[in-house]
Amino acid sequence: MDIRVLKYFLAVAREQSYSVAAERLFLSQPTLSRQIKELEEELGKMLFIRSNKGVALTEEGMILRKRAEEIVELLDKTEQEVRHSNDVISGKVYIGAGETYAIKLIADTAQKLQADYPDISYSLYSGDGTDVLERLDKGLIDFGIVFQEVDTSRYEHIDIPLRDSFGVLMRRDLPLAERERISLSDLKGLPLIVPRQPNHSMIVSEVFGFDESDINIIAEYNLVYNGSVMASEGMGYCLCFDRLINTEGSNMCFKPLEPEMEVGCSFVWKRYSVFTKAAEMFLLQFQKDIEGFRK
Repeated sequence: MDIRVLKYFLAVAREQSYSVAAERLFLSQPTLSRQIKELEEELGKMLFIRSNKGVALTEEGMILRKRAEEIVELLDKTEQEVRHSNDVISGKVYIGAGETYAIKLIADTAQKLQADYPDISYSLYSGDGTDVLERLDKGLIDFGIVFQEVDTSRYEHIDIPLRDSFGVLMRRDLPLAERERISLSDLKGLPLIVPRQPNHSMIVSEVFGFDESDINIIAEYNLVYNGSVMASEGMGYCLCFDRLINTEGSNMCFKPLEPEMEVGCSFVWKRYSVFTKAAEMFLLQFQKDIEGFRK
């Protein structure tokens, strides 16, 4: 399987059109079609369903797209590492994180390094803890920020001295918006918009302390901005961390929970990782900044 053909496949999947993809790739359409057909013959599976409206991925095509994206991304990262392996500190640092105010510490470190090492750039990936650790294990990112307990047999970590507080993001015209704090019992039966997670009803019921039948989850989100838009449109109450959405001058407000619910997070990387000079410099500066922050 040729990496070049995988890039062709991803272009067709992205554009949903052979003609548009061929134009983007500076290829003739017959050449692109032949390459995709040969890939399908090699795999023994159809990758696209063709119609007058364009093309759509088959189930096998969806599987290949996920893996092809990872392969191409890892290749690009490897090329970056090799290209910037000389004495000049340059290249890209890859970081994955859930949505947290702790990303401020990442930005602070990056800003400090920028003056002395302007050739270092950053690639940030947003995802939940499972996504971040999966990408870390595959070598797609250098570092991650996660909220769950860290497996110290697999990862090195730094506990981040910032904690996120859970609360409720809601419209200002709702009755609960008049309160300073929201108790868990106030949310019983109300339409909730919650962070994406497996078995979310069961997890919420365990945290809230009442039956799943009293929990009305109407939507879940991966990015809190999307959850905030749903709440702004009046769909329900969005459970999220504080300081992620600026409510000033909007129809929205954030109210902390009572009793207070805080979550800590960790900055992690794979044990025995071999870093680029850029990633190594970032880690050294981040460790220094964290020590200074604690003082």
